[in-house]
Amino acid sequence: MNCPKCGAKNPDGAQLCSSCSTVLPASAAQSPSVGVKTSGLAIASLVLAILIPFTCLITAIPAIILGILGLVKISKSAGQLKGIGLAVTGIVLPVVLLPLVVILMGIFMPALARYRQIAIRAHCAANMSSLGRAMLIYANDYDDKFPTQTKWCDLLIEHMEVSPSIFRCKGAHKGPCNYAMNENLKNFGAGNARPDMVVLFETYPGWNQAGGPEILSTENHQREGCNVLFVDNHVKFVKTKDLDKLKWYILRTEHKPKP
Repeated sequence: MNCPKCGAKNPDGAQLCSSCSTVLPASAAQSPSVGVKTSGLAIASLVLAILIPFTCLITAIPAIILGILGLVKISKSAGQLKGIGLAVTGIVLPVVLLPLVVILMGIFMPALARYRQIAIRAHCAANMSSLGRAMLIYANDYDDKFPTQTKWCDLLIEHMEVSPSIFRCKGAHKGPCNYAMNENLKNFGAGNARPDMVVLFETYPGWNQAGGPEILSTENHQREGCNVLFVDNHVKFVKTKDLDKLKWYILRTEHKPKP
């Protein structure tokens, strides 16, 4: 490097002139790089790769593509772009996370499906509970009598202003009503029927349906069982193996007065 004052030649990196002690300007090699930016493609690749576990692999392929494009653009930038490490991470991370995400999905998807079924059961039970309350109010207004079995749906809508939507179970594919009334209730009032006697149960799609175990259905809940409303207005999900224990009628001997 030549001294700007006396013209003497000095070694590269020297700060003072060896001849006149003039302060020498910094060399190009020593001056900091100006205008070098981090590649936006590399940053985007890394961000998409990090999001892979939360997007169920949706961002994996875009992360790899953007990482490759970022590397190409950095190599052609003549030092004006940086971020090779970010781009490489964005390419490698999807490959590393892919098996982990697949394993996690295999674990959690059945659990999510199970929780969905539980939510459907709960919604169905809430519908039955609402119908049960409407029936009790109806019985209170009509001499302790349950709605007539052959038109119970119509009577609840007409007299109790029940919404048609609560006659549907979310687990059923069709409607308009997925519940049936125990036909044996025609012989009993709300006040003299046993608390554990069946009032409503799940059945095939229809309207104003009444009957007994012959029309009961478990299809709305993957054949694991069905919701049942009892005279005391509690709703229970009864498993398929326990359906034969339901009380559909009361034997005459159970009504005999005590001696």
